[in-house]
Amino acid sequence: MSEATEATGVRLWRGGELESLHAVAASVVDGDGREVARHGDPARRAYLRSSAKPIQLLPLVEEGVAERYSLTDAELAVMSASHNAEPVHLDAVRSVLEKAGLREEDLRCGAHEPMGPSAAEALRESGEKPTAIHNNCSGKHAGMLAVCRAMEWPLGSYLDAGHPLQRRILATLAELCATDPGEIGVAVDGCGAPTFSLPVTAMARAWAGLAAADARRESDRDRAIGRILDAMVSHPDLVAGTGRLDTDLLRTAGSRVIAKTGAEGVFCAALRADGPLTARGLALKVIDGGKRAQDVALLAFLGDLGLVDAAADSTLAVYARPVVRNRSGEVVGGIDARLPLERIL
Repeated sequence: MSEATEATGVRLWRGGELESLHAVAASVVDGDGREVARHGDPARRAYLRSSAKPIQLLPLVEEGVAERYSLTDAELAVMSASHNAEPVHLDAVRSVLEKAGLREEDLRCGAHEPMGPSAAEALRESGEKPTAIHNNCSGKHAGMLAVCRAMEWPLGSYLDAGHPLQRRILATLAELCATDPGEIGVAVDGCGAPTFSLPVTAMARAWAGLAAADARRESDRDRAIGRILDAMVSHPDLVAGTGRLDTDLLRTAGSRVIAKTGAEGVFCAALRADGPLTARGLALKVIDGGKRAQDVALLAFLGDLGLVDAAADSTLAVYARPVVRNRSGEVVGGIDARLPLERIL
């Protein structure tokens, strides 16, 4: 076996030779919070970015805001989303705002062109410019504002780290990953909300906490988590959109895996099971932040764990082994992964 063939990581091949290599850190944690498998150095710290969204949504469900404003599961799904800004996403975000008596102008996430290529093209052809509602995080922000409206917390400062909502979210994350809040780094995400830095293993522990609660459904928090995860599975199109792994994985394997992407090469997943002790959480970080590597890495780890066989599913196969094309559209290479998990006894 050649040295290139033995190379570990997410690998880009061109003309039969290894051109680029992305290193990955990953951790798998069980329902008791114990790391059971790893790859690379999962003690490395990284920011959760948008992989925190289901956790950031918890106060809305726990405080009864969903019931107060008659928010649907579809609306919960878009509030957990990094969406494409397709019409279905914009309609759902606008519905959340309307039900809570809020305006699009209240969103402080900033504007960017729709993440979905077709949505971006449609907006350009319309001659309109993107606004905050086209931001992939607008659902999350609408949910945060709805909580603030219901709790009578300040709206204008809802993104400040010292705001009651943001303190509540940080405390919730710390509980889920069994970490002192002071050990979690806080910075500003691309959408202006706080984002959280912690070891990859702690990320996996938080998502294992989600998976275990989903299996138990005993306490109010368990049931809140279960409702959010069920909403994501019931409305996969709202969690991301056309041509996105989050959506296609939820559609094909939502009974087993609920995954949420994050910027800079992060992916986290709740690995569902028959009981809390067999539920697990998975987190990965592509060390150089390469977006092209994160989908490939997630499916490689899920395959190693026996949860998803991407090669046998035509929808998932395009994410697991993307082709590389030149400017003329010719296939000139491809991307694959060699990411063996080390089991921990």
